[in-house]
Amino acid sequence: MARRRKGEDIHGWIVLDKPLDMTSTQAVSAVRRVFNAKKAGHAGTLDPLATGILPIALGEATKTVPFAMDGEKVYRFTISWGARTDTLDREGEVVATSDQRPKEDEIKAALADFIGEIDQIPPVFSAIKVDGERAYDLARDGETVELEARRVYVDSLELVGCPDTDHAEFEMRCGKGVYVRSLARDVAYALGTEGHIAELRRTLVGAFEESESTKLDVLKEMAHKGAASEALLPVQTALDDIPVLAVSEEEAFQLKQGRSIVLLPRLAQELKEQRRPLTVAGKDCTFLVLAEHNGQAVALGDAKAGKFQPSRVFNMTP
Repeated sequence: MARRRKGEDIHGWIVLDKPLDMTSTQAVSAVRRVFNAKKAGHAGTLDPLATGILPIALGEATKTVPFAMDGEKVYRFTISWGARTDTLDREGEVVATSDQRPKEDEIKAALADFIGEIDQIPPVFSAIKVDGERAYDLARDGETVELEARRVYVDSLELVGCPDTDHAEFEMRCGKGVYVRSLARDVAYALGTEGHIAELRRTLVGAFEESESTKLDVLKEMAHKGAASEALLPVQTALDDIPVLAVSEEEAFQLKQGRSIVLLPRLAQELKEQRRPLTVAGKDCTFLVLAEHNGQAVALGDAKAGKFQPSRVFNMTP
């Protein structure tokens, strides 16, 4: 007989303000223990050095993780000039140095080349797989790791301030796959110097904002008082840009059985008007719609040809 997974059926999102020196995996485990949840995952790794928004999905919310991971990100970070490390942050060993210190106007002028579509080589200390092995494992073993450049998109990159000649603070809004550590390396190179990340904080991930975040110690205190659920956001929070179809109890039942439902012409037209090009995890989601009953997510599916066909069902009790 198969062993039943321990824990409770908890469904929703926790917007954790990840503390310093904690891995994303450790953070997920900590939140899972707080709720005694059966299943948990996160939307977008944060390095131990980084703090800020780490959306953690519990239960059926894990089915919406790809939507959060493909969402827009905002980072605030500090570059330390004059030294490049092997990890491209302050935790690594120095591998190159420079006496050059860029001036504020030079920094501002250089940033234009890092906005829009850019080619970026990820850090060798990253989770990217090379021949089935994680790049950071190979790097730690002393092997030479060569990663290919990837096309990424940076919406905006601004200089926030220069507290001293050795440091500069930035804010960046970007899409999926941008490595802040690589950006620091490349900006420094463009300015004729070396650099690495001294501080990093993520303030936005898709629909998840810093104002909604909860620190781990606060969440634990809420759990001690039996109020941890107050920090739990609905499963569909990560689907904020997906059109919503309200369905009846009978239609919800049909959808959970994997059956399609007929759309009234008026509803079909309304959904069509809300349609926009959308790609998630490499898949075309242009026709994707979220079916809800009484504010609870029922199913994701395609709305076309006058029907709604479920492709992913949410198994939650009202």
